[in-house]
Amino acid sequence: GPKVFGIQGKETLYSIRAIPIGGYVKMLGEEEESLDERAFTNKSPLRRLSIVAAGPMMNLFLAIVLFSFVSYLKGFLVPIVSDVIPQSPAMKAGIKSGDRITKVNNHNISTWEDFVAQINIAKGNTINITLIRNSEEKSFKIKPIKNDKDNSYMIGIYSTVIEKPSIYQSISYGFKETISTVKQTFQSIGMIFTGRASKNDVGGPVTIIRVTWAVSKAGLINLIVFSAFISIQLGIFNLLPFPALDGFWIFVSIYQLITRKEIDKDKIGLINTIGFALLLLLMILVTIKDVLYPIKL
Repeated sequence: GPKVFGIQGKETLYSIRAIPIGGYVKMLGEEEESLDERAFTNKSPLRRLSIVAAGPMMNLFLAIVLFSFVSYLKGFLVPIVSDVIPQSPAMKAGIKSGDRITKVNNHNISTWEDFVAQINIAKGNTINITLIRNSEEKSFKIKPIKNDKDNSYMIGIYSTVIEKPSIYQSISYGFKETISTVKQTFQSIGMIFTGRASKNDVGGPVTIIRVTWAVSKAGLINLIVFSAFISIQLGIFNLLPFPALDGFWIFVSIYQLITRKEIDKDKIGLINTIGFALLLLLMILVTIKDVLYPIKL
């Protein structure tokens, strides 16, 4: 949008724009020709690839740091069943206290959060749970039920087994939880494109503000975990090969590395402009949806 005000540095203009949606960095030579050898357009495809990939990679790195920090302070729940609710789907299926859950629908489970996420992704459909009991692997088919309090799904088991990790274990957990969240994010994107997601599964800026406020009231630790989650979503979204996103530049750079052909910079600039306009339209539509059909918290 148009500039509201700005400060001109030695070479860089720092400004606040009329449409304050996220942060935006426009590099010299990103959308136009430049004779400056430092310009983005004059860098090699490999250098351009490293530049545009740095942002999303830092989003993922930040998530690893935040998850590691929280696990070191609080520990983390291990996917071992501590209690089974009477007459619940889990009890009827035969799950017992002490069972260690290893897979849900062939997705590996390393933390309790992994398990809870896979239950909710199933959307109430029958799931296949693989667990270890007395060194023996067993499988159970269970249909989760809906929790009307928060619209989540459950099978009627709890875990109270908290592992107090060392620094090394905390970092390992940070990696595992980040990788798990990345996988869940791609699963969710797949649900959107296959039509299995509903409007209540999608939220934009308004939803983020509402959820952030609700999470902040639950304590600083919960807010840090949510920040890690949002950081991962931003990183994955930016990696999508859509014009105006970092993923588009990564795609272009890889194409040029493979074919060793230059792409018309004016055409790239036009595609980027169209892509950015479509992103703004998407942002407007999702914001309208947030207002008319807010997600229940």
